[in-house]
Amino acid sequence: MKNQTALASTGLQPGSNQIISVSALNRLARDVLESALPLMWVGGEISNLTRASSGHVYFTLKDANAQVRCTMWRNRAQLLAFRPENGMRVEARALVSLYEARGDYQLNVETLRPAGIGNLFEAFSRLKEKLAAEGLFDAALRRPLPRFPRGIALVTSPAAAALRDVLATLGRRSPHLRVILYPAPVQGPDAPQGLIQALMQAGQRAQADQTDLVLLVRGGGSIEDLWAFNDEALARAIRHCPLPVISGVGHETDFTIADFVADLRAATPTGAAELASAGFHAAQGDLVMLGQSLRRTIVRRLENLAQRIDRCALRLIHPCQQLKLSAAKLDTLSQRLKRGMRDTLRRDRQQHDHIALRLRNQRPRLTPLQQRLTALDARLKQSMRTQLHAQRQHVIALGTHLGHLDPTAVLARGYSITRDQDGNIIRSIQQVAAGDALSIELTDGFLDGVVRTRPG
Repeated sequence: MKNQTALASTGLQPGSNQIISVSALNRLARDVLESALPLMWVGGEISNLTRASSGHVYFTLKDANAQVRCTMWRNRAQLLAFRPENGMRVEARALVSLYEARGDYQLNVETLRPAGIGNLFEAFSRLKEKLAAEGLFDAALRRPLPRFPRGIALVTSPAAAALRDVLATLGRRSPHLRVILYPAPVQGPDAPQGLIQALMQAGQRAQADQTDLVLLVRGGGSIEDLWAFNDEALARAIRHCPLPVISGVGHETDFTIADFVADLRAATPTGAAELASAGFHAAQGDLVMLGQSLRRTIVRRLENLAQRIDRCALRLIHPCQQLKLSAAKLDTLSQRLKRGMRDTLRRDRQQHDHIALRLRNQRPRLTPLQQRLTALDARLKQSMRTQLHAQRQHVIALGTHLGHLDPTAVLARGYSITRDQDGNIIRSIQQVAAGDALSIELTDGFLDGVVRTRPG
């Protein structure tokens, strides 16, 4: 009935002499094939496999007596849990179709699974869909990994090669990191329960063991070998573990339920160890950069301080020069004092003469004015004496200050000045060596000496 419907859709009548194009013929054949044959599983061996740059996969599925071309589109191929290769026996869920451009009969493959384990793949898919519907794979449930874990709880078999790979990687990247092994079988019927118990122990002893992270690892193998990690109870134990969990099960192309429910999936056990130690490994590079930055900062600081010392050295004045400046300042003050006294006397005389002239002009009573004049004269003399005394004391203080700056005064207090043969002043024992001649200046003369030994 379906074939008759497809034929009727072309307008052809049985037994007619109507001519159709090759395109119409191939289209008719494709419609007949796709409507007549349901979606089915086809088993065989892969050969002539080609992966196009577009992501589509083309191969031939064959057995001892026949072969058929197969096409798997990119959106289907990228969902595969394994990497198909030539010679691999597989089971393909496919729709029979026809490639119209060449008239080639082919299979449009929906999914692939290794031959003989179809039931396992179906169980895997059902469990994956169930747990995904419950939200166990939600990204919001994934816990952040500690950047610098105090310790790592390692759940694996003591006899597994994965244990050696993890320990070697951690020893190379972060040898100080403590690793606590929780042994558990990783294959066989008792493996899921053993892994669950190890995870529970790791969570319960996290505080005592000072562990912040769990690595659940196993080396590569077939789907049967890895089946323990597709256990529903184990998936729930991983989700309820109080510590974040990194799964590193199998090879890069291997996926298990544990990978989907873990807080982070690593392609291999070595990759899991690298993720766990990523913070310490990155910190090594950060420390190098911080060290370089610190050295640059110290160098800049030293250079700035050196410049400040140079500027301060330029501002330092030799005692002899200081004495000269003080003497010049004293001369300036003395001259200002003399000029001030002369100006004061001149103003007083002018005022006196002006008052006397006014007295003569106004013919005042002389006795009170003379008394006042006498008092003013006495005050003037007293003021002059007071001012002269104050200026004299100031000059004496300046002289005393100059005396304190006099190097010979320092020598008089018991100090001496030591010079080398060239007259350079010796300030440190580092400037002399045994046998060097010295000249020692005292307050009343010079002494000659020779360095016999130099300390340290």
